[in-house]
Order: sequence, then structure tokens, then C-alpha cells
Amino acid sequence: MDDLLLSESEYKLMNIIWDNAPIESGKLVKLCESGLSWKKSTTYTMLKKVCEKNIVQNVDSIVSVIVPRQDIQSHESEHVVKRGFGGSLPAFVNAFLGNGKLSKEDANELISLIENHMSDDKK
Repeated sequence: MDDLLLSESEYKLMNIIWDNAPIESGKLVKLCESGLSWKKSTTYTMLKKVCEKNIVQNVDSIVSVIVPRQDIQSHESEHVVKRGFGGSLPAFVNAFLGNGKLSKEDANELISLIENHMSDDKK
């Protein structure tokens, strides 16, 4: 599953692809040139990398998504929590919040998310 971990450049390319797929590879080159200042060769090199990871496919010069953005984000988030915080979500949230304050609206939204994802530990 490490294939779902993207480099910064791969992630930038994928954001363009996710926002525009399916997309002709030539149009992708133009978007990367204007948005990222990449040369054609850079775009095709990065496209090859994400194709090899089976995140996208390039068939007949049409690039389409295999793995949705949410799946990549979820995998990368789990990786950060496991690697940086020993798998402890509370430690991650504490570090993320630091000394910052949450708005009442953000706090309520987080509480709602937590309640929706809580498991029922009754035995």
C-alpha cells in the first residue's frame, strides 16, 4: 500500500488530474505548464510514476483516475498518524491543534464526526 503514498510533485499532478479527469494527456501537459511551470517531459515523467502506482491510467492519450482523492488522503493521513504519533489519533489531534483555539462551529463539526465514527464497544 506504500504505492498510495505520493511525493509532493505526484500530489500536485494528481490534484490537476482529479480536478479534470478524464483528460487528454496533451491538455494535462498544458495545465501543468501553466499551473506548475512544468515542462512537457516533467509532466510525462510524473504521469508515468502515478501510472506505475496504478493511481491513474493513460489509455489512448486519455488520463483517467483509478484511485479517488479521498482514498489517497485517507491512506496518507493514516500513515502520518502511525509514523509520527505511534498510531495515536489523540496525540495527532493535540499536536495539530497546538495552542490554537477552535471555533464553536469547528468543534461541533469535529464532535459530530467523532460520534459518527465511534464504534459500539458494548459486549
